[in-house]
Amino acid sequence: MKDQQALGKIMKDQKRYVGIDKEINGGMTDTGKIIRDAWVFGLIPETETCEGWVVQGLEDLWGKVNLEWEKYGFKVANLPPEMQQKFMHIHDAAITQAKQSGWDAERDLIDEV
Repeated sequence: MKDQQALGKIMKDQKRYVGIDKEINGGMTDTGKIIRDAWVFGLIPETETCEGWVVQGLEDLWGKVNLEWEKYGFKVANLPPEMQQKFMHIHDAAITQAKQSGWDAERDLIDEV
């Protein structure tokens, strides 16, 4: 009983992901990219926002996404045509939505002098 209570407290204390649809910058973060790429590779359904996931679950997903990218040399151009199309559709839609939410890619760039 005490073990279950301790496990319950640990689970309660773990930070949980807000979900790509509620993320800052319209989901234009490293975690957001991992999720979108997981959609492209069919690792999770496109309806999965990962809301409530703990860090370990997101790290596991990152590992799976990384293994898939490895197969294609980490290049969109090396994806099969239908997968390239899916990639472009998902990422273009994400960029459009993020811009509508106020995300500005230029704001995050640093000018080097």
